[in-house]
Amino acid sequence: MVILSTAGKRILIVRLSAIGDVVMASPLIRALRDKYPEAHIAWLVQSEAVPLLAANPRLDEVIVWPRGEWQRLWREKRYWRLLTAVRVFRRELRARGFGLVLDIQGLMKSGLLAWMTGAAERVGLGSREGSARLMTRVVDKPQGDKRIGSEYRRMAEALGLETGSFEMDMALSSEDECFADDFIAEHALQLGYVVICPFTTRPQKHWIETRWLVLAARLRAELGLPVVMLGGPGDREAATRIAGGETEIIGMAGETSLSQAAALISRAHLLVGVDTGLMHMGIAFAVPTIAIFGSTCPYLDTGRDNTRILYRALDCSPCRRRPTCDGAFTCLHEIGVDEVLSNARELLV
Repeated sequence: MVILSTAGKRILIVRLSAIGDVVMASPLIRALRDKYPEAHIAWLVQSEAVPLLAANPRLDEVIVWPRGEWQRLWREKRYWRLLTAVRVFRRELRARGFGLVLDIQGLMKSGLLAWMTGAAERVGLGSREGSARLMTRVVDKPQGDKRIGSEYRRMAEALGLETGSFEMDMALSSEDECFADDFIAEHALQLGYVVICPFTTRPQKHWIETRWLVLAARLRAELGLPVVMLGGPGDREAATRIAGGETEIIGMAGETSLSQAAALISRAHLLVGVDTGLMHMGIAFAVPTIAIFGSTCPYLDTGRDNTRILYRALDCSPCRRRPTCDGAFTCLHEIGVDEVLSNARELLV
């Protein structure tokens, strides 16, 4: 167990990205707040993930790492201005007087930012890329633990925090709640709807594209539930292909902010998605969720009875970023529409 000599009076969590990982790491917020109710607890994150944290009443502060600005200055070869910006940011971090920093990303970039705070205690989670040298302690990641967010649970345990159910800690603003109310009224969704989240970062994590429209049509015809499709601005083209000009799907990919999408997910009767941050939100909000996994399967135990994990563990699984099937994606082809619908019926009983 890590002994906190600072008693956790000013604590910074460093998890810069990605959206799904920020969601899965969020139980640390409540665990820290329960242990140290009077502490100042902050989170350092990239701008795109700020909406996941901004409304959380258990966080005192969300600090944005100006990654985009630093990258722009580098591209423009304005190196002196970049150095000045880094120094200013470092000075601002140090001025906050953090005593304990938790680098739960474990990369060199997150480790450097943790080091820049000047905190006396810097605890890294599975620190790699040389970032372990910037930590005062390193907590190893668990091996073989199939619970959702197991690595963040391991950090909590190492800090002597209460883990319990270790549920994800998501909060919505009143504005986002109002957005969901208005959307439901506009589209006459008061009797319920399904959210689908087909989009993620790599093709080996995508379910078969043509099956989404078939699924949407059968969800409406057989279960009486309209379908709302969510995604980011970069998913619009794929969303158009999936919908195929039909009206079976209410297409909202790229049409909402991240927090508005979270609000729509929180009201859904069911969510079906691939391994993406929006899908993890379904579990976080205790929405009945069907998760379709391909090249990755980071967890099999979500801690919720209303979640189904659909996954084919083949000889090549998990291939993660190095698929060996030459684009066949057999693990995903083997998960059919009938299987998804069967699980949907069970969850909606």
